[in-house]
Amino acid sequence: AVTPESGIGGSSRHIASKYDGCTARGITLSPYQAQRGNELAAERGLADRASFQVADALDMPFGDGEFDLAWSLESGEHMPDKKKFVGELMRVVRPGGRVIIVTWCHRDLEKGEPSLSRKEERILAKINRAYYLPRWCSVDDYVKILEGEGAENIRREDWSHIIAPFWKAVIKSSLNLKSVAGLIRSGPATIRGAYAMLLMLRGFDKGVIKFGLITATKKESSGIDESAELESPKVATTD
Repeated sequence: AVTPESGIGGSSRHIASKYDGCTARGITLSPYQAQRGNELAAERGLADRASFQVADALDMPFGDGEFDLAWSLESGEHMPDKKKFVGELMRVVRPGGRVIIVTWCHRDLEKGEPSLSRKEERILAKINRAYYLPRWCSVDDYVKILEGEGAENIRREDWSHIIAPFWKAVIKSSLNLKSVAGLIRSGPATIRGAYAMLLMLRGFDKGVIKFGLITATKKESSGIDESAELESPKVATTD
C-alpha cells in the first residue's frame, strides 16, 4: 500500500500490522514526519513492513502499477490539484487494485445549483486561511474525477455523522484555564487554528462540510500476470 501525505504513519502501521504479509509505503512533505514514522515503525517491530519517505503526492516516486492499494486519509483536502492527485493514486495501483480516499469535502451541489452560497464560501475561506488549505471540492467531484480516470466499482459514503462529534470533544477538552492559558501563549497562528475548529463545527451543523469516503478499483488489464497474485500485498498510504 502507498499512503500519500502519511503524517507520522499511524494508518500505515495499522494496515501493515493487521494484514499478514502486507507492506506499506508512506510519503510526506515533512522530513520530521518521515523520520518519526520510521522510528515508530521500528519501535513496533514493523521496520521491514512500513517505511516512510519525503515525497510529493502529486508526483510520487513510484512506478506504474506498483501497489495493490493506494490509501489516502485526510490528505486530499491539502492537494491544490485534485485531478492530478487522483491521477497519481490511480497510476501507482496495479490493474484490479483499489484506491480509497477519506477526506474533508464540501456538500454536493444540488441539480441546477451553480455553486455554494456566499455564506458557505465565507465559512470555507476562513477555514482555509487558518489551516492553509486550497479550495475545497465535493465528494461528487471526486467521483467524476475517478470516472474520468476510468475507475470501476466506484462507491461513496458520507461519514460526517461519525466524525462530527470529534470537534465538540476537542472544543470541550480545551475549555479549562490551563488550555486557554497555553493557547494564548502559543501565538496568533494557533489561536487562529483553534477558532477554525469552531468554524468546522459550524460547517458541520450547517451541512456545508462533509467527511467523505470514496473507493474505486483500477480497471483490469487484458493480460493478467498470475505471478503478481502470489506476491505480498503492497499498500501506498497518505494521511
